[in-house]
Amino acid sequence: MNAAPHAAAFAEFAAKFAGEFYYDNSPLHESQKLIYATDASVYQEKPIAVAIPKHEADLKALILLADKHLLSLIPRAAGTSLAGQVVGNGVVVDISKYLNKVLEVNVQERWVRVQPGVIRDDLNAFLRPHGLMFGPETSTANRAMIGGMIGNNSCGLHSIVWGDTREHLLTAKVLLSDGTETEFGPLSAEQVAAKCRETTVEGNIYREISAIVKNDHNRAVIEKNYPKATLTRRNTGYALDILVADAVAAGTDALNLCNLLAGSEGTLAFITEAKLDLIPLPPKAEGLVCVHCSSLPEALLVNLVALKHQPMASELVDDYIMGFTKGHPVYQHNRFFIEGEPAALLMIEFMADTQEAITAMANALVTDLKEAGLGYAYPLIRGAQTKLAWDVRKAGLGLIRNLPGDSQPVNLIEDCAVSPEDLPAYIEDLQVILNKYKLKASYYAHAGAGELHVEPMINLKTSEGKELFRLVLHDTALLVKKYNGSLSGEHGDGRLRGEFIPTVLGKEVYALLKQVKLAFDPKSVFNANKIVNTPPMNEQLRYEPDKQVIPVETLFDFSEQEGILRLAEKCSGSGDCRKTHVTGGTMCPSYMATRQEKDTTRARANILRQFLTNSSKENRFDHQEIKEVMDLCLSCKACKSECPSSVDVAKMKAEFLQHYYEANGVPFRTWMVGNFTKSQQLGSLFPQLYNYVINNSVTSSLVKSVIGFAADRSLPNVGTTTLRSWKKKWDKKRRAAGTAQPQLRQVNLFCDEFTNYNDVEIGKTTIKLLTALGYEVHMPEHLESGRTYLSKGLVKQAKEIANKNVQLLAQVVQPEVPLLGIEPSAILTFRDEYLDLVSPELRQKARHLANHTFLLEEFLVQEVAQGHIRAEQFTDKPQLIKLHGHCYQKALNALAPTHSILSLPLNYVVEQIPSGCCGMAGSFGYEKEHYDVSMKIGSLVLFPAVEAQAHDTLIAAAGTSCRHQIKDGTKRQAQHPVEILWQALKVQPV
Repeated sequence: MNAAPHAAAFAEFAAKFAGEFYYDNSPLHESQKLIYATDASVYQEKPIAVAIPKHEADLKALILLADKHLLSLIPRAAGTSLAGQVVGNGVVVDISKYLNKVLEVNVQERWVRVQPGVIRDDLNAFLRPHGLMFGPETSTANRAMIGGMIGNNSCGLHSIVWGDTREHLLTAKVLLSDGTETEFGPLSAEQVAAKCRETTVEGNIYREISAIVKNDHNRAVIEKNYPKATLTRRNTGYALDILVADAVAAGTDALNLCNLLAGSEGTLAFITEAKLDLIPLPPKAEGLVCVHCSSLPEALLVNLVALKHQPMASELVDDYIMGFTKGHPVYQHNRFFIEGEPAALLMIEFMADTQEAITAMANALVTDLKEAGLGYAYPLIRGAQTKLAWDVRKAGLGLIRNLPGDSQPVNLIEDCAVSPEDLPAYIEDLQVILNKYKLKASYYAHAGAGELHVEPMINLKTSEGKELFRLVLHDTALLVKKYNGSLSGEHGDGRLRGEFIPTVLGKEVYALLKQVKLAFDPKSVFNANKIVNTPPMNEQLRYEPDKQVIPVETLFDFSEQEGILRLAEKCSGSGDCRKTHVTGGTMCPSYMATRQEKDTTRARANILRQFLTNSSKENRFDHQEIKEVMDLCLSCKACKSECPSSVDVAKMKAEFLQHYYEANGVPFRTWMVGNFTKSQQLGSLFPQLYNYVINNSVTSSLVKSVIGFAADRSLPNVGTTTLRSWKKKWDKKRRAAGTAQPQLRQVNLFCDEFTNYNDVEIGKTTIKLLTALGYEVHMPEHLESGRTYLSKGLVKQAKEIANKNVQLLAQVVQPEVPLLGIEPSAILTFRDEYLDLVSPELRQKARHLANHTFLLEEFLVQEVAQGHIRAEQFTDKPQLIKLHGHCYQKALNALAPTHSILSLPLNYVVEQIPSGCCGMAGSFGYEKEHYDVSMKIGSLVLFPAVEAQAHDTLIAAAGTSCRHQIKDGTKRQAQHPVEILWQALKVQPV
C-alpha cells in the first residue's frame, strides 16, 4: 500500500485534524515517515502516514478514515516493541505526545485512571507521595507507556511478585472499529447477555467471544494447548485461556474483555483510558544477593533454590553481557560488586522493613546454596548501590549492541518462556539447537519467571542469515511446544512470532484467534497482520540481504566504531533517549521539551542509517530529510554515555553538517557563529562601543535580526581587556613588586575563547586562586579550542585548529605540568573530539595531551587528595550551593570533581540540581527558531530549581552557556566554581 491513492483524502483529513498529520512527500513529512519505519525490532517498513492525535476526537476521526479507505492504524507509544508490533504499511498513530495525562487517582480504593501515553516511571513518581505504585515494570520503564504495556501485557523485573499488566487492568475505555466508544471490564452473566442482544459492533463482539468461551470443545482445546498453569508469563496469541479459566472458576458466563485487550498489541481496539489497580510502595529496606556462578547451568540451579526463599526477583546476567560493561563510560563503574570472572550472575532481590530482616533472608539463601555446592561468591548489595547493579541487567539489550561486525544479537527467541522448573532442561535443549547452527548467544533476564532473554548472533545482512533467522525460531517453537511453554512471555508476537503460533498452540486454537480478530475488527482497521495473518517472519527486515554499501569517507575518525554507518546502526531502538525530565538524566533534551520522536537520539541515528545505506547520491549526506531530524539536536553529548550503545549523535551531526554544507553552502548565521572568536576579538578592540551596541535596545535588535538570533535573548558582553593581556600585565606587576615567589607546582592554563574575551573576570579569578594556592600559572601559545566550529558542523576548520593546538601544546604539557581549563565545552574538546579529529600522524600526541588535560576542578581535587590543598585554607562559614552540571561534564564523567571541590570548605553543602541540559547549548539558545525550545528545556527542571532558592544560596555552573541561560531564564547570577572557591579563601593575596 502506498499513500498516492489517498493523497486527496489525506490532504482533506489533515485540514480538519487537530493534531499533526504527516503524509506527503515533502522533506519534513518524509523524514517523519522514515523515523517511524522502525521500532526496537529488526523490522523496517515505511508507513503511508504518521498521525499524532491531540485528543479522542482525533482518534475517532482516524478510525473513520481507516474504515472508509481500508487502512490499518498502527498504535504506537514509546516504540520499544521487540517483535515489530508498531512497524507496518499503514498509518502510525503516536499517542505519546498529547494523550499522556493522569486523569484521576483514588488513594482509598487504590486505583488510578490514565491516558495511554502516561509513562510507567513518571506515573509512579506522581503516585509516590500517596504511598502507592503501579507494579508491573519493564527494563524500559522510564519510557514505556501504559498503552504499550497493556498491548504487550508487560511484566518486568518483579513479575514473580507484582504480576503482569493484565492483573492490574481494572477497566479500559476503548474505541471500536466503527469509532464507537465503550468500556471493557468485568461483566456478570446477565450483563454479558444484555450486551449480546445489542445489534452493534460491541454486541457482535460479546456474542462471538461468548460463543467461543462457552463451547465445550473449544474449552478442551484451549486447556490442552495453552501453556501449563505454573507458567505465569503467557502472552502467546489472545488470552482465551484466561477467559476460559475465569469462566470455569466462576461457574457462570461472566466475561472481562480487559483480559483479551491486555496482550492484544493494539489489534482489537484503540485504548483511550485505563483504570489501573495500585499496590503499596515496597518496603524501604532492600538487598541484592549477587550469586557468582562458574557456568550457566549452575546459575539456573541457583535460581530453583532462590525461588524457595520467595524473593522479589531472580534475574540472570551472563558473562557475555558483563564483558561489555568493561571500560564502558557508565557501566564500568557499575562493576564494583563483581568478583573474578563469573560465567553468569544470578541477582536475587529481597525487600523487608528492616536491614536485619534482609540480612537474615540473604544468609538463609547463601547457607542453602553453599550446602548445595552452588556459587562461589555471594556479595550482598544494599541501598542505593542496588540501582547500579540492576542497571547492568536492565542495559543488557543496549550493551550487547556494541559487538563489532555484522553478526549481531537478534530479538528472536528472547521472549520464549517455560515454567521455572523446566528452565534448566529447556535451556540445555536450546543450546543443542544453537550449537547445530553454530550460533553463539547471550543469556539474561527473568530466570525467576522461567524466561531468559536468549539472543543468538546472526548476520541479517546476508541471505544465509535471513534464512537462519527463521530456522532458529522454527526449531525453538517446537521446543517450546515440548515443554508446554509460551512462544511469547511479555514482548509479544507481533510480526515476529505470529507465523509460529499454530506450531505452539495448534491449528484449532489459531483458528479461534482469527475468529477473535474478526469479531473485533472485521476490516482490519487495527494493526493488521500482527499476531494473526502475519507475513513471513523474515520479510521486511532492516537490511536488504547481500546489499553492498560503499564505505563513507569522513573527516572524523570513526574506525573505532567501524565507520559512521556502523555507529548509526548500533542504535538498537531501545528508546533510552525517550525518558523525560521526571526520570532525570540529560539524553535527550530536545525530546524532553517537544515529546516528538523526531527529536530523539534514536530518530537521528535511524535517519542517518537509512540514507547512508540507501541514498543514490554521491554525497549521501545531502538530504533535507536528515537536516529536519538533526535540527533540534543540541550536541549535548549525553548520548555518548547515557545511550547503552554509546551512539554519539553529536559527533555524527557535526560530520553530517560538514558534508551537507559542501553540497548546499554555509548559511550566514552558521558562518558567524563558527567565527565567534574573530567577532569577539574585534569587539575587544572597542569594548565600550561593542557592549553599547549589543545592549542598546535599538541596535541590539538590529544585530539579532541580521544574524537570526531571538529578540528576547541577551548577548554576551566582551571584557574591558582580554585575559591574555591582563595576565601579561599582572605578571609584570607581580615581578616588579617582588611577589612572584617560588611555587608548589607549575600548570598550564588553556585560555579558551570564551574566557579570553567574555568571561575575563572568571579567568582572572582562576589565575589568582591557583597562585594563592601555590601554583605557577603559565599560559602557553595556542589557538582557540574550535568548539564554535564543531558546534556548527564546520569540521574542516575545527580539524585545522585541532592539529595546530596539538602541535603547539603536546611538548609543553607533561604529567608534571598539566593543561587546565576553565570552560568545559572548550577544554574537554581535547579529551573528546580531538582524539578522532586530528590527522593520523598526530593521534599519539593527541592522546598524550588528552591524558594530561583536566578541568580546573578535576585538578584541584587531585591536589586535595595529595594533601597540597586543605580545607583549613578556606572559610568555615555555612553555605548552601546548588550545582548545575555542564552537559559535557556529565557525558565525560567530569562532574563529580566539581561537587567534591565545592564541598571542601567546612560547612559548605553542595546539592546537585537534577537538571539535564540547560537548553542553551552554545548558539542553539540564541537562534530565533530554537529560542522557545531552549527556554522550555530550561523550564523543565533548572529554572524552577534556581527560582526556588533563597537569595543567599549560591548557584554554581561551570559552563558559560549555562550561566547565560540561568541569567536569562531566572534573573539569577550563577557563578563559576572557581569564583565560589576564591570567595571562600581565607587569605586572598592581591
